[in-house]
Amino acid sequence: MAEEKQGLGTNPRQEQPSVPLPRNYNQVLGTNNPGKRSWPELVGLSAEEAERKIKEEMSGVQIQVVPPDTFVTADYNPQRVRLYVDESNKITRTPAIA
Repeated sequence: MAEEKQGLGTNPRQEQPSVPLPRNYNQVLGTNNPGKRSWPELVGLSAEEAERKIKEEMSGVQIQVVPPDTFVTADYNPQRVRLYVDESNKITRTPAIA
């Protein structure tokens, strides 16, 4: 009985963190535009135009222009967007975070 009065067997009150925990993967990574992951509207534009538009929406992104018949690594980088271009430097695939 004396032990119950001293509060044994109960958890002490814990403080709540002042900063909320991240709710999704993009919050953990710190991307500044978590909803946008691809740019299908850029297909057919030049690589320079596409790069400018992507950087307007997602600052700090690394743009990688990929010429035809070029191999790329399979690693994932949430700050990289690959621009696949044809011989005339026009985007041929939807640019996306890769």
